[in-house]
Amino acid sequence: MNVEYTGRQYEITPAIRKEVEARLSKIRKILGNRFETKVILVVEKHRHKAEITIKPRNGPLVGVAQAGDMNAAIHEAFAHLENQAVKYKSRWRTRKRRRQPSSISLKWDGRGPQEAMAAAPEEEKQPVLDLVAHKFPAVSPSTAVHLVRSTEAVALRPMTLEEAIKEAHFRDRDVFVFRDPQGRVMVLHRTRDGRMELIEAP
Repeated sequence: MNVEYTGRQYEITPAIRKEVEARLSKIRKILGNRFETKVILVVEKHRHKAEITIKPRNGPLVGVAQAGDMNAAIHEAFAHLENQAVKYKSRWRTRKRRRQPSSISLKWDGRGPQEAMAAAPEEEKQPVLDLVAHKFPAVSPSTAVHLVRSTEAVALRPMTLEEAIKEAHFRDRDVFVFRDPQGRVMVLHRTRDGRMELIEAP
């Protein structure tokens, strides 16, 4: 089990290592074994902070939490990571389903349907049918708009891009609004493939 530990103002004990590896085994049941793990444990002014980063194939997942003691911070950070791992796995399965190749070759060789029928062996000849395909929207438009005001997606203080990414992961938000140190409004948006997109407001 490849886990890199870093302690800042905190000594990493065997009990803490055992706790981290027990929680990692749950995430391995979701994502498999192919990822690296970095664990940073920090104590600042009686606050215990745990930052756990795992790196599966399509981008890192980060769980950050702080609490009165280190065990509680680790539990909370892993709770965030488990939620992200489930979302990551479901997105990965969806993409995998879409990419499955069809068993029928759809490559066009330049011949019309009648020519293809004439050139095909006798046992493979089948009647050619005209087909009309329709594309319908996946979700029907909603007539009533339901709005909920949220302060969880907005940072109250200026922060760097790296801090904003960690905060968005920590709050488990797909959209996060913040101001950079120069006062410009920025929006972080998690796309459907799990990547973070930065939008600079004019």
